[in-house]
Amino acid sequence: MSGDGLDGLDTHRRAWTEDAWRHITGDRLRDLITGLVDISSPTGDEAPLAAHIADTLKTSGCHARVQPLDDRQANAWARLPGDGTGPDLMLYAPVDTLTVGEESEDLPWIGPELRDDMRPRATVQGDLVTGLGASNPKGHAACVMMAAEAIARAGIPLTGDLVAAFGAGGMPTNARPGSARLNTGQGVGCSFLLEQGVWTDYAVIAKPGWTVSWDEVGLVWFEVTVRGTHTYVGSRHRLPYDNAIARAGEVVQHLEEWFAEYAERHTGGTVAPQGIVSSVRGGWPRMAAVTPAACTLKVDLRIGPDTTPMEAKREFAAAIDAVREKLPGIDVSTEMILAIPGTRTDPESFICRTAKASWAALEGRQHEVIAGNSGATDANILRGRGIPTVRVGMPKVADAPFEIDFARGMNTVSVRAMEKLTRHLVRTAVDTVTRTRAELEEAV
Repeated sequence: MSGDGLDGLDTHRRAWTEDAWRHITGDRLRDLITGLVDISSPTGDEAPLAAHIADTLKTSGCHARVQPLDDRQANAWARLPGDGTGPDLMLYAPVDTLTVGEESEDLPWIGPELRDDMRPRATVQGDLVTGLGASNPKGHAACVMMAAEAIARAGIPLTGDLVAAFGAGGMPTNARPGSARLNTGQGVGCSFLLEQGVWTDYAVIAKPGWTVSWDEVGLVWFEVTVRGTHTYVGSRHRLPYDNAIARAGEVVQHLEEWFAEYAERHTGGTVAPQGIVSSVRGGWPRMAAVTPAACTLKVDLRIGPDTTPMEAKREFAAAIDAVREKLPGIDVSTEMILAIPGTRTDPESFICRTAKASWAALEGRQHEVIAGNSGATDANILRGRGIPTVRVGMPKVADAPFEIDFARGMNTVSVRAMEKLTRHLVRTAVDTVTRTRAELEEAV
């Protein structure tokens, strides 16, 4: 391999890709990412950011628009039209942040304080940009914006349409306080985008991980209710005492052991599905003198593409049955409250092959598959609707003047890594939307 990132392309596509790459600069990417970070976009409140994205892309010659879901939540998308003879491709990224960036909602769950990187305010330190969501998802969204802008400015003759889409509600969450709709996360923006006719033949989603992934986990959520006796501290020694909170702690301990066994059983391909107990609800915070009659646990259980939600439901129910056997007399029940299947795209599909070829050309070596993944994205929504989809993104920043924990990994992005990902997206797009559909049929 030559190492110039263009190996495998014919003369025309090599020239078109080089033309587009000339419009990719670190300064422009830095401007794009700081603009995205500085606009707050927690799940359910993405409308201001969607308007900013659409306005920015319009100035680049893209036909862009905002797509409201309600008065607070919106997608943005843009189209570069082809001549109709080729396949349409979507470059996609979600835009909502996992946390809010406000002490009233994030503390104390995110930590003892709201650090600067946890706020929607960009800070530039050489190659690095920090701020809420600077890497995941906003750094990836900025790369999609830059790719669309570069291809538009290069004036490449397209056969298929190139769609750049930016979805609201991509994070694994239900509604935050004050929302009129419960379903503001879990890919709701991506689903709405497709339902409203923004559809393509193939898709590439930009999300973390410098590799091309064609499959990923889904997720099921369960509520586990542990019941006890409502009583008063002053009567603990006189009345029957069965504290639901204490009993729930015993259940959690058994589930933690079961999650490890579950992951080992279901690891395969590129996925290693995990599980956690994510929250505990029980009792009156205003009244420490009494115990509640019930305590509720929330569980997120990831599932591989070959496990259906119903299979997961029955497997988890069996785990709860085993807890009952280990803890005689315990009153515990479970209910599945959310389900998004894991999905897979044929690794021999055109979009997978060309995305891997782009990766290999940029790296100067064969594509490297990264296994052991347990993160879910809107790729499940796209694949679930029948659109062959691959995922590619940036690696987590490792070389930084501060410790990279989970939050800083989400909130720190390297501009150099953004340039590389954008080059990948451009090359993959050019190799797709400059072909005829007949060519792709012959290539399969």
